[in-house]
Amino acid sequence: MLKKIIVLAALLLPACFAHAHEYKAGELEIAHPWSQELPPNAPTVAAYFVIHNAGKTADRLLSVDSPIAPEAQLHEHVMQGDLMKMQQVPSVDIPAGGKVTFAPMAYHVMLLNPTDRSLLSDGQRFPLTMHFEKAGDVTVEVAVQKKPPHDMPEHAHAQ
Repeated sequence: MLKKIIVLAALLLPACFAHAHEYKAGELEIAHPWSQELPPNAPTVAAYFVIHNAGKTADRLLSVDSPIAPEAQLHEHVMQGDLMKMQQVPSVDIPAGGKVTFAPMAYHVMLLNPTDRSLLSDGQRFPLTMHFEKAGDVTVEVAVQKKPPHDMPEHAHAQ
């Protein structure tokens, strides 16, 4: 009986990891990368996630890239007067012992002129590589969803 349970556990373990949606790079953990499904001819696609830094030193997200788009940029939303404006940023600081949330109306990754639209419909995934100053590179799979996750905050930055 124990042998059957061990065999069953060994068979199910890869399935558990296949659905995991968290990634590690050094002391950083990137949780639930996602993108919202967009109309077929949308000129840009945004990607969101949360970066937790369990380390004792800060890190910095320097850039991102994806094979589905020729250009990827780091963006943030800022209030200017009484208008919300989106602007490109050169990098994003990840504080020691803190987290940074990439969400609508906050930091986000903007993929310009996506070329592989087959991966941009609900239920699909596409790769996104993040380049950190200290933790190095990590590639995540971004889940495309019809609606934002129910636990995603409206907007947030470093916490």
